Amino acid sequence: MPNLKSAKKRMRQNVVRHDRNIQVRTRIKSARRSMMEALEAKDAEAGQTALRTYSSVLDKAAKAGVIKKNTAVRRKTNAANGLRKIG
Repeated sequence: MPNLKSAKKRMRQNVVRHDRNIQVRTRIKSARRSMMEALEAKDAEAGQTALRTYSSVLDKAAKAGVIKKNTAVRRKTNAANGLRKIG
């Protein structure tokens, strides 16, 4: 347990950030899952919608610092390439 006032505050902040990061990562996984389901079903229209949602979620996560910018770019590129293969 921290003894200093600033350390106690930092600990509270870390808990809040941890919870927020988990929510964002869950949102990423859900969007990825819907994207993969559309790709497996070879549904280009649903895939297009899922890709748009997935890209938005990744961009927001990168902006918040939950994932790195290049990670978001790489994942969006891979998803777009998968969609291009079925389209």
